Amino acid sequence: QVQLVESGGGSVQAGGSLRLSCAASGYRYVCMGWFRQAPGKEREGVALIDGKDGTYYRDSVRGRFTISRDSGKNTLDLQMNNLKSEDTAMYYCAARSGGYCDWPPHQFDYWGQGTQVTVSS
Repeated sequence: QVQLVESGGGSVQAGGSLRLSCAASGYRYVCMGWFRQAPGKEREGVALIDGKDGTYYRDSVRGRFTISRDSGKNTLDLQMNNLKSEDTAMYYCAARSGGYCDWPPHQFDYWGQGTQVTVSS
């Protein structure tokens, strides 16, 4: 059974850093990513990593966030630096078993339960 479990969220002041981790059961997915959803807003993609370890970022986090994965441990990480109040959201790990890496959340097959990130200014 596929399972994605996130950890590492918390509260931090603006300018601080957090590292999110996702432990993934199952096989190596064709695409994995981090998404976030703030209250009253739609879920949005933050960073993706494909089967060749190519990485993709939304414009607002590029240069501040880094996505990486350890295939041996089947984990997915998101290092978040220089956090801003607008980064406050519930963050979700997601995986796709087929196709290719693309942003729309509905294309991802598996989701974690989420971990809260709160950035105070």
